[in-house]
Amino acid sequence: MRILTLITGDYSQRFVENLNLHAPAKWTMNTWQTPKALPIVLDYPEDYVPESFPSADLILSLAELPGVAEMIPEIARRSKAKAVIAPIDNQAWLPFGLARQLRGWLADIDVFCVTPMPFCSLTETHYNALRQRTAYEHPLIQEFAHHFGAPGFDIKVDKRTNRISQVEITRDACCGCARFTADKLKDTPIEDSIGQAGLHHHHYPCQASMGIDPLYGDTLLHISGNIMKDSLQEAFGEDLPVSYVKPDGYVGD
Repeated sequence: MRILTLITGDYSQRFVENLNLHAPAKWTMNTWQTPKALPIVLDYPEDYVPESFPSADLILSLAELPGVAEMIPEIARRSKAKAVIAPIDNQAWLPFGLARQLRGWLADIDVFCVTPMPFCSLTETHYNALRQRTAYEHPLIQEFAHHFGAPGFDIKVDKRTNRISQVEITRDACCGCARFTADKLKDTPIEDSIGQAGLHHHHYPCQASMGIDPLYGDTLLHISGNIMKDSLQEAFGEDLPVSYVKPDGYVGD
């Protein structure tokens, strides 16, 4: 698979570095540095992109300013891409309404697009669009999401010590946060692992916004952290102890 990644600043560069280190060897990676400033309205988006791009199957837009979304259809034409992943990790960079328009513009030229909100909600079958899961089918995006998207873990527990003995990544977040968290969790007591995972996620330079998102009523950083913790809980299965809280004044049977 040939991937063309659109980046603007340091955050998106971190994604590219993680992809270069851990993407399948058969993938071809190319990167285009977008302009760092654009007019509020692009009357002619084609004027802001190069005459040609390396041929691509999939465009991954990690741009950090909204005007780039208006350029993506032209970039898709010039690169001959058939699919686009344009995550919403910050509505200052890609507003929800503009993402909806982008999907429509691309559909008009027969290019499939997903806009996961946040990026780490993407799986091989669905992604978060606001508070709802949106199902999709497209082989290129599914191939990408097999390796990068919603974190996936395979956890082994030492039954003698009730500590994590091994954590393997079955799917990393594109930014590398899942791999970072997995490396930190080895030898952690089971009962502390979910809380510790949340802390490690918070310490990692996540791209998701720390401001309250008006559509979620929460920060996308918090949503991303919950996705991480939910993935860990699923990986533990029955190995994760269940805690019960007894309210004051409660009298049991």
